[in-house]
Amino acid sequence: MARGGKKSLLWAATAVAVALAALGLYWFQPWKLWQDETVDEALPTAAPGTTASPGASDANPSAGPQTVAQGDLISHEHKTTGTAKLIRLADGSLTLRLEDLNTSNGPDLRVWLTDAPVKEGVAGWRVFDDGAYVSLGKLKGNKGDQNYPLPPGTDVSALTSVTIWCDRFDVSFGAAGLKV
Repeated sequence: MARGGKKSLLWAATAVAVALAALGLYWFQPWKLWQDETVDEALPTAAPGTTASPGASDANPSAGPQTVAQGDLISHEHKTTGTAKLIRLADGSLTLRLEDLNTSNGPDLRVWLTDAPVKEGVAGWRVFDDGAYVSLGKLKGNKGDQNYPLPPGTDVSALTSVTIWCDRFDVSFGAAGLKV
């Protein structure tokens, strides 16, 4: 191979390597592992912009927020601790509250309410997208206390767990079974 051909091949290989490195950095976002986002939301008294639905038998303004179900978060792909609580507010609406959450940050983290059983270890990492789930939105922060209002009409009778789900890599960072 001629000297100029080797140089061109070297430049092409370098360009491909740089493009792959940039793509890898974008995809994995490794810097998030060292960036914490702390959220400190107070327990809501009513869901934002909602009113009790007509005839809502569970609405009791004098009772205040009531914990309907709760569970402790366990670690899956990343060390995760804290408590997940399903809370019925005085107006009858439901909110999922994460308290004392502590997990790793990562790309495209979501909070899901699911029907999947919570399993320890690697066996529990990928089960949450196999059945029914309701996405409550992006994880607001990887540390602290935060609230996620459930969409009106969500039937929680079969949704028995919550997961911090990495949508980018289809894996659970941590999860909790919700017990009454």
